[in-house]
Amino acid sequence: MIIKRYDIKFTSLKEEDIELVRKWRNDPIVYEFMEFRDHITPEMQKGWFAKIDNNENLYFVIEYDGKKIGLINGKNVNWEDMSMEGGIFIWDLDYINTQVPITCTMIMAEMGLVMGGLKTSAHILKDNERAKRYNRMVGFELAEGQEDVENQLYVMTKESYLKKSHKLRRAFYMIYGRKPIELTLEKRDYDKGIAQLIENNIDMDYLVETTELEGGNKCYYFEIELYD
Repeated sequence: MIIKRYDIKFTSLKEEDIELVRKWRNDPIVYEFMEFRDHITPEMQKGWFAKIDNNENLYFVIEYDGKKIGLINGKNVNWEDMSMEGGIFIWDLDYINTQVPITCTMIMAEMGLVMGGLKTSAHILKDNERAKRYNRMVGFELAEGQEDVENQLYVMTKESYLKKSHKLRRAFYMIYGRKPIELTLEKRDYDKGIAQLIENNIDMDYLVETTELEGGNKCYYFEIELYD
């Protein structure tokens, strides 16, 4: 699966990339913002990948300017009540304090919208002010009873995203223009059954075009109106 918007590309995490992810997940620039901070061994990483390489977990390597710079995910997807838990980490220091992380979060949120309005949750450490700030900007709200919790739960709905992200979306439209979200479903996605789950939940109000590609792949193009 490949998701593209602006100059950012998400590509489904594959086994050949898990050692790269492990390297950076063990780096202090990443793990200091994580609840789990133990050193991750190659064997642990392989075991983790075996558990998440399924239709209930959507993990993507983030590429920007042709570089692999981070990981973003929607995990524990419940296709019946349309919910998932989101997460992201950027390991490239050139992009951590830029617009890239919040743009990636917005792309993932809008994929949730076009996939039937997925309700998204996220856990953020209480002292991670940077992550809390940009997650609030796109519509995440602190869940009830989480004020004194160390690893706090935030929740975002379709309504909170559209309301809170309005100014950001308008700014991005001015900078980048009205570029659609591109979702490419590959043959391996159809073989796994994830493509069918996504297609069954697509909100047709956002679909503007579908293209058949070689090799059994299919590309969908989505647009979300600024004043939706």
